[in-house]
Amino acid sequence: MTRTHDRRTFLATSALALAGSLAAAYAGPVLAARPQPLRLSDPEWRRRLSPSAYAVLRHAETERPYSSPLTSEHRVGTFACSGCALPLFASRTKFDSGTGWPSFWTHLPDAVTEHRDGTLGMVRTEVRCARCDGHLGHVFDDGPRPTGLRYCMNGVAMRFAPAGKA
Repeated sequence: MTRTHDRRTFLATSALALAGSLAAAYAGPVLAARPQPLRLSDPEWRRRLSPSAYAVLRHAETERPYSSPLTSEHRVGTFACSGCALPLFASRTKFDSGTGWPSFWTHLPDAVTEHRDGTLGMVRTEVRCARCDGHLGHVFDDGPRPTGLRYCMNGVAMRFAPAGKA
């Protein structure tokens, strides 16, 4: 092998390693494995959730903008699903989008699934909890760096856990 080839291989490998490290740093703690699905009957969901959380998580309704206290939550911690407690978003990825809903530029690994949503006469990308399949909100491509994404979530679909508390 030539010295030039060795240098290119080294630089390419280093760049990939750095990219992986940065992605892990922005995403937050890595989950050990994909979450096990939580499937409950409709009556079980009704008993488990508040009426507003049930409407959003199980029937994809949208809460009124600026109605959630999570919109102005700025402490260090984690935002988890109201339906199943799966950690979804790290507080360091939250930003003020000016929309009236809690917004994040990325989610935690294996926390959400995305689906095409053609309701309301437009095509959007719906975001659902990876464990309980609850509707959380939508993702748009008008967010800040480094991803350029805006995960616009319903606050009632989440709970906040401050850092250092279970």
